[in-house]
Amino acid sequence: MKLRILGCSGGIGGELRTTSMLLDDDILIDAGTGVGNLPLDALARIGHVFVTHSHLDHVACIPFLVDTVGCMRNRPITVHAIDPTLEILREHLFNWKLWPDFTRIPNPENPFMRYSAVALGQTVRLGKRKITPLPAKHVVPAVGYRIDSGAASLVFSGDTTTNDALWDEVNRIDNLRYLIIETAFCNREKGLAIDSMHLCPSMLAEELAKLRRPAEIYITHLKPSEIELTMSEVERDAGAHHPRMLRNGDIFEF
Repeated sequence: MKLRILGCSGGIGGELRTTSMLLDDDILIDAGTGVGNLPLDALARIGHVFVTHSHLDHVACIPFLVDTVGCMRNRPITVHAIDPTLEILREHLFNWKLWPDFTRIPNPENPFMRYSAVALGQTVRLGKRKITPLPAKHVVPAVGYRIDSGAASLVFSGDTTTNDALWDEVNRIDNLRYLIIETAFCNREKGLAIDSMHLCPSMLAEELAKLRRPAEIYITHLKPSEIELTMSEVERDAGAHHPRMLRNGDIFEF
């Protein structure tokens, strides 16, 4: 199993792209602006999108993806998310006002896109790949994901704040190898991090203290104007866990 990082920034500018990860060649974990860097033939191979939550930096490319390759595929692209997230996408994105409803194009019997609800703790199996929603706490309904190859697991926190329920689940993962966790703000913006239900470095350190299993830790969702500052604070506050900054193009094989 191979996971390639297409985007991992909390914003755009230059080479920065928002959250999107390509699992093997047919599954996206979130679909932020990084998806747009894929060539057309690669886009056409994507059959599944697992969404952590409905914010634009995580779903912006779903409309363009479906519009671009729907006619090139012989089956719909499946968008997997918890029910509240699917309802937001139906009401506010694929609503004929902001974008067409591709669950009805070209017709409801043969659509370019379909929805599939997931639930916390319930594993979706696609071949040998197992993808399980994990608890997240954000300003909209949200989840993280465990991706399990059988040999090893990678956990992606999604956008989240202080969240004991996540660690309860992570600490049960016997084959945990990688943890990708957000840190959206620097410490001087801790109040904003709390209000927007994100993490800052001091909060990250408190969260990582709850981790009871060894893992390689990567930091995602850094704000473009504060990358160096925030990572220096991460190294100071949580350096005992040896966290590294996630980068576009990083590949995890497990």
